[in-house]
Amino acid sequence: MQYVTSGTCSKMIDFEVEDNIIKSVAFTGGCNGNLKGISALVAGMSVDDAISKLKGIQCGFKSTSCPDQLARALEQYKAETAKS
Repeated sequence: MQYVTSGTCSKMIDFEVEDNIIKSVAFTGGCNGNLKGISALVAGMSVDDAISKLKGIQCGFKSTSCPDQLARALEQYKAETAKS
């Protein structure tokens, strides 16, 4: 799934989920090393665990961050898959 970010240096998040487990995450733009680290840390994590750990994290004076945007992307994923 692709998620267009808002309010961050990264512009997009591509991620894959299988059986509620995050398989892969790739950010477009943003702080390359940090975002590769986040991607590696959440791989193998449940969607719900990732949301609970990442939601609400802020970057400086911004009201969001790349990790928070990933949590929002995963929440959208959950909402869309619940409809199916």
